[in-house]
Amino acid sequence: MANLLYRLGRFSYQRRRLVAAIWAVIIVALGVGALTLGGKTTNTFSIPGTESQRALDALKHDLPAASGASATVVVKAPEGRTLADPNVKAAVGATVAKAAKVPDVIAAIDPFTSKAISPDGRTGLISIQFAKPADELSKATTEGYDGLSGLSTGDLQVVPGGQVVGGVPEIGVTEIIGVVVAALVLVITFGSLVAAGMTLLTALLGVLAGMAGLFIVTAFTDVSSTGPILALMLGLAVGIDYALFISSRHRTQLAEGLDAEESVARATATAGSAVLFAGATVVIALAGLSVVGVPFLTAMGLAAAATVLTAVLVALTLVPAMLGFIGDRILPRKIRKAPAAVPVKEGFGFRWGRFVTRFRVPIVAVGIIGLGLLAIPAKDMRLALPDGASAAAGSHQRVAYDLTAEAFGPGANGPLIVVVKSTDPKVSGAIVQQVLAKAPSLPDVIAAQPAAASPDGTTQLLQIIPKSGPASEATSDLVKTVRDTVKPLATNGATISVTGNTAVGVDVSQKLADALPIYLLLIVGLSFLLLLLAFRSILVPLKATLGFVLTIGATFGITVAVFQQGHLASLFGIDNPGPMVSFLPIIMMGILFGLAMDYEVFIVSRVREEFVHGKPATPATVEGLGHGARVVTAAALIMASVFAGFILVHDPIIKAIGFGLTIGVLIDAFIVRMTLVPAVLSLLGKAAWWFPKWLDRITPNVDIEGESLRVQEKPEPKELAEVH
Repeated sequence: MANLLYRLGRFSYQRRRLVAAIWAVIIVALGVGALTLGGKTTNTFSIPGTESQRALDALKHDLPAASGASATVVVKAPEGRTLADPNVKAAVGATVAKAAKVPDVIAAIDPFTSKAISPDGRTGLISIQFAKPADELSKATTEGYDGLSGLSTGDLQVVPGGQVVGGVPEIGVTEIIGVVVAALVLVITFGSLVAAGMTLLTALLGVLAGMAGLFIVTAFTDVSSTGPILALMLGLAVGIDYALFISSRHRTQLAEGLDAEESVARATATAGSAVLFAGATVVIALAGLSVVGVPFLTAMGLAAAATVLTAVLVALTLVPAMLGFIGDRILPRKIRKAPAAVPVKEGFGFRWGRFVTRFRVPIVAVGIIGLGLLAIPAKDMRLALPDGASAAAGSHQRVAYDLTAEAFGPGANGPLIVVVKSTDPKVSGAIVQQVLAKAPSLPDVIAAQPAAASPDGTTQLLQIIPKSGPASEATSDLVKTVRDTVKPLATNGATISVTGNTAVGVDVSQKLADALPIYLLLIVGLSFLLLLLAFRSILVPLKATLGFVLTIGATFGITVAVFQQGHLASLFGIDNPGPMVSFLPIIMMGILFGLAMDYEVFIVSRVREEFVHGKPATPATVEGLGHGARVVTAAALIMASVFAGFILVHDPIIKAIGFGLTIGVLIDAFIVRMTLVPAVLSLLGKAAWWFPKWLDRITPNVDIEGESLRVQEKPEPKELAEVH
């Protein structure tokens, strides 16, 4: 492996103009493809094999009108007046007429016809039915619907609500903050604007290529609206980190007096090997989301994996080429003008390594106990799909939700939809009547009412209005109760399915829970084999996996405490804490597992390099951490900064993912990998590198530490005053 990457690095350096030209052609081609072929992302998703999805599929086939997006416009009369007042009623009529003219609206039902008026007579609901699903509605439609709020007057408050006005999350100025912080960290790390700019440029080019490829894919398959943002988030973070590791290794070797071409080749061989293995673990973790069986998660995982893979390719080819272009300008000016030998000052990493290995027992104990305590809130984690309650305060979606909940109860925002389907309209009608008779007696039910029917009457709908909100635990329990209650009523070949936002959330959570053991077995198993191959050790991969358990537990605990329980919620712009989005745990597990293995590889590969080169276990641990601490610290701060930029996004899903990944990276890099890992390696001593002889014989030697590249004569040093 090291020899192959050595030749690749030397080739990229020698043929740097050719390599740069090839990447320029690739990026331009992908950019043109994205502009001409790129489709659009979707805010909806399907969950094949679930009851809620079967119900939605039946509606799409038998009641196409009902399968389109639906929304509710909330109208409210001023204090002291009701919707029945002549002027107010006229304003309601004008609103209904205006809503009916919005493109793609096939029905706008006024509250007087549907009887959707609150007991005090002040609040009403205008039901809107669209011809297409929410993700297929045009910009003119969404803007026209959202613009209904402009009809508010002194006689009537008009608020368009529902998922139609939720919008697709977009990338804005706030995310750039993370990139700016990353740039500052790079300047401080390198002490050179040229070096920092080169590292950031290569990362951005890699992200540009990956994102362009992703938008080309949207022309051929559905990609979740969060997919591009997740890909951008990861692509930026790992792209900067991977370029940083290789260029930093080159910088150190160049300062020690090594020839520039030889230094680039060796940096690509050693640090590049770590990048390759680290990137492989991230790709495995993300691509492994395919085993869950949820199409939108598969697309999201593959999109992010492709972007990470692009970052690896850029780091191994374009970065060596760029290092050839900038030459010794990667070093600070004062170092370039320094004499041949400058005394080396040991950095903080060496002092920290000695401290950790000296007090390894109490450090391991305190670390494990502390992270265990942080994980406690995770046991109360609740999962659901986002609804109006989680929308940004002041948004139309949130205001409409709150007005509806105040007037009709929280459950009116998320009715359960029962779909009855048979071959005989009389059978369907009889079953609907039985359900309508039983439903009101169920716990947490306010009312049940018929909704719609297919032209032939074989497929009929009814609504069950819960007392509790869509994301509440009581409504989730009601979904199971309703399903158990109506199941025996399905006679004469009829089927009864329960769907709706809460039911879909219940089904998604259950499907993810069923797939989680298989997913973890796959990614942990494959990553264990990769680490075993890289480090030729049994205990090191095992320790890496156990460290991830501590990281993910503490990360989930802190995320639940903030986003669900509301501790410090206002600090992060969360005005209404609630359940975590259903797919958040499995996405965070996949991403954090890959990133955790990143730092494991970068730190432990340097420790193994020192051990293989003859140092005893504990000094090798100190030396490896000393050499790697500065760069790993910079990499972790950069990655956390990029993720933290997404906390400022209004979309609750992106905000939670950004927060969780920020916390996870900081915990894993500084507490687990830079503290617990060296402490445990010191405790294990030489045993950490035990490898059965029979396994050693059949395991390929990938030479991640570059032992085959060592030379007998070392160049005269021209060292950095603060290299480490």
